[in-house]
Amino acid sequence: MVVGTLPPNWLDHLPEIDQHAVSAVIGKPILLLGYDNDGRAELEFIDSEGIIHTIFVNPEFVSKS
Repeated sequence: MVVGTLPPNWLDHLPEIDQHAVSAVIGKPILLLGYDNDGRAELEFIDSEGIIHTIFVNPEFVSKS
């Protein structure tokens, strides 16, 4: 899956290192693990430091390409 954009202020609550990691994968393919009970896509990626991140975003912000 590809995260095309994020909702406004979505990154604001994250530590700066996580903000950079998530921003770096916008527009790049990442792994879809499934959907949570609220219907959000559960996505996982490994950043440039080798740290695994899991994020949850509403489906309208992700695509298959």
